[in-house]
Amino acid sequence: MSVIGVLALQGDVREHLRALGEAGAQARPVRRLSEIETVDGLVIPGGESTTLWRLTVAFDLLDPLRKLIAGGLPAFGSCAGMIMLANRLEDGVEGQQTFGGIDMTVRRNAFGRQVDSFEREVRVDGAPFHAVFIRAPWVERSGPAVNVIGEDRGRIIAVRQGVLLATAFHPELTPDRRIHELFVSMVKGTS
Repeated sequence: MSVIGVLALQGDVREHLRALGEAGAQARPVRRLSEIETVDGLVIPGGESTTLWRLTVAFDLLDPLRKLIAGGLPAFGSCAGMIMLANRLEDGVEGQQTFGGIDMTVRRNAFGRQVDSFEREVRVDGAPFHAVFIRAPWVERSGPAVNVIGEDRGRIIAVRQGVLLATAFHPELTPDRRIHELFVSMVKGTS
C-alpha cells in the first residue's frame, strides 16, 4: 500500500487524510523533512499560500521540498497547494515563493475574497464534479507539458503534469473521492 504524506503545517490536513484513506492509501501527516522523505507521495493542502510559504521557510522545508518535487516525488496540491506547485505566480505578496514543478502561472484569490467562496458543478476529466471553491486561484497560463483536466467557465481549475496534480478547488471537502483516487493511482504508477 502506498504511503502518502499530507503536509501538516496548516490547512485541510484531516480532510485529506480521510479522503486518501477512503481512496485506498495509507496516509499520515508529515511536518519534518525526515518524515517527508519516507513517503511515496505528498499532498499540499489548501489553506493560505503566504502562510504556507512562510511556514516552509521557518521549518527549513522550502528548498528541500523544491528538490524532492523536481526529483520526481508525486505531489497533489489543492487550492493553496496549487499555488505552491506553480512555477509562476500572479498577485503574490512581495517575495512570495513556491515549490514549483508545474509549468503554469497561477493567480492567487482569482475567484475573489473569502466572502465570494462558492460551490458548483464543474467538469473534471470530462465528467461532472461538485467543487468547493474557497478564495480559490485559477491557472492563467499553462505550458505544453501541462494536461488541463478541469475547467470552469473558461478558467483552468485542474491540471496534471507527470506525477504532479493540482486543483483550484477542495475535493477533500466533498464525498467524491475521484481526485484522490487519481492521485493514489499516480503515486502507484498505474495512471
